[in-house]
Amino acid sequence: MLMESLMQSIIGSWNAEERTFGRLMAGKAAKSVVKAVGDYQYPWREKLVKYKNELSKGVWGYWELGAWKPLGISARHRARLRKEVLLAGEDWSYDPERKEMRTKRKGHKCDRIAAEKRANTARLMQEMPQMLLDYKKRKWEKKMKEEDKSK
Repeated sequence: MLMESLMQSIIGSWNAEERTFGRLMAGKAAKSVVKAVGDYQYPWREKLVKYKNELSKGVWGYWELGAWKPLGISARHRARLRKEVLLAGEDWSYDPERKEMRTKRKGHKCDRIAAEKRANTARLMQEMPQMLLDYKKRKWEKKMKEEDKSK
C-alpha cells in the first residue's frame, strides 16, 4: 500500500509527457526481462556430462560396500534434466526397466468365477442321467462279481 501511494504521488507530480516516457521505459524493461527469460536455455548438455556417472547408478541411489548411498543429484534436478533432454528430442537411457503389469485382479474370486460354475453345473446336470446309469451298471457288475466269488 505504501509503495503504491508513493508511486502515485511521484507519477502524479509528472506532466503528461513524463508519464508517457515513464510508461514507455517500464514497458521496455518488461520486454527485456521477458526476452532474457525466453532466451534462457537450461544447460542440459553440461549437466548431463557432469552427472553421467551418478545417473547411471540408478534412480534413487545404490548400495556401496554394504551402505546405501543416495545419488549426487536430487530427484527434482534429475527430473528437470530428464525433461529437458526429452524435449530436445534426445534419448534418455537412465530410467530403470519397467516392471511387468500386475495381472492379479481385485475383488472376490467367487464373484469372478460364479458364471463359469453355473455353466459347468448346467452341463453336468444334462449328463447326469447317463452318469447315474453308468453308476448303477458298475454297482451291478461289482455285485455280480462278488456272487461269482462266493459260489
